[in-house]
Amino acid sequence: MSDQSDLRPAVIEDVHELAQAMPHVTVVFGSGENPVYQVGGKSFVFFRNPRPDAVDPATRERYPDVIVFWVESEADKQALVQDEATPYFTTPHFNGHLSVLLRGSRIGELTRGELAELVADAWLSRASARRRSDWLRAHPPAR
Repeated sequence: MSDQSDLRPAVIEDVHELAQAMPHVTVVFGSGENPVYQVGGKSFVFFRNPRPDAVDPATRERYPDVIVFWVESEADKQALVQDEATPYFTTPHFNGHLSVLLRGSRIGELTRGELAELVADAWLSRASARRRSDWLRAHPPAR
């Protein structure tokens, strides 16, 4: 059962709060001091520096606010990025990489509950089988 906060628009601070709330998480800082959230030494969410592969099509300026979320499979990735109703995207740089990109400026298009599911799925895709099993047992899917 969700509460009212799950229905409000997501904000950047929610990414940090949700990622840190997952079990066995460590935070390291990448280039530009951007946080990289890891489980078992594997990143599952991170904030990217502006890169030449993610640019505004009109101005060609690099997006300064890209967040990377791991996904379980290529099918999951394609389901998110091919649905034009979602704010998710990818770039050729991420071909073959099981992740989706989201601009921070568009995070409010998701509810906090949707973001929580995205973060949990990212964590699950990178956690060890035992940690994944333990988490799923403690958080059974809603029916």
